[in-house]
Order: sequence, then C-alpha cells, then structure tokens
Amino acid sequence: MARLRGGFLVARLRRRARVLGDIGRALRLFLPMTRDVLLRRYRPVPWGAFLWMLAALAYLVSPLDLIPDMLLLLGLVDDVVIVGWLLTRVDRHLAGYRAWRERGTGSTPPSGEGRGDDESPS
Repeated sequence: MARLRGGFLVARLRRRARVLGDIGRALRLFLPMTRDVLLRRYRPVPWGAFLWMLAALAYLVSPLDLIPDMLLLLGLVDDVVIVGWLLTRVDRHLAGYRAWRERGTGSTPPSGEGRGDDESPS
C-alpha cells in the first residue's frame, strides 16, 4: 500500500512540474527584481508581485491557518499548497521583469510591462 501511495505521489508531482517550476522561478527572480527596483534600474514597479509575495509571507508566519498546524501533516500541507499557489501568482507578475532581463538589463521596459495588468484575473 505504501508503494502504491509513493507511486501516486511521484506521478502527481510530475504532473505538477510546471507549477513547481513557476514557484522556483518566482523565488529566484524576486530578490534580484527587488534590488533592480530599489536601484531604479527597472521600471515600472511590479506592485502585484510585491503584494502576492507579502500575502505569501503573511500566510506563512500567521498563526491563523485554513487548517491548524496542530494537525501536523495536514497543517503543513495546507501551508505548502497555499503559499505555493501565492508564489505562482508572484511568478505571473514577474513576466515583464523576466523579459527585461533576457533582453539585457540596460534596456528600459515598455510602460505597462511587468505589472501583470494584461493577464486575465484568476
């Protein structure tokens, strides 16, 4: 039975590889983007990315949870799922910054790029 669950978990993680990649990419890009915004190298400021990251950090440190952490495994899984979902939102708002970095950090981004205004609400 444990082997069956392990196989199910591995298959599910493989299907979620794109989501896990988005989370990792958001974590890798957020600090350099923050540095570039503070040094005024990147404009416009992607406020959506900052707000989603703030929400993720607030949920992570908040004593109020959807499922209390006293229920050990379920409480931790709840935190991972919700913070992961919030980090995928951060990644969506970093699309403009990612494109700017790929073009080279010397170029200036177009006026609306990087804010996530052009994407449909989810």
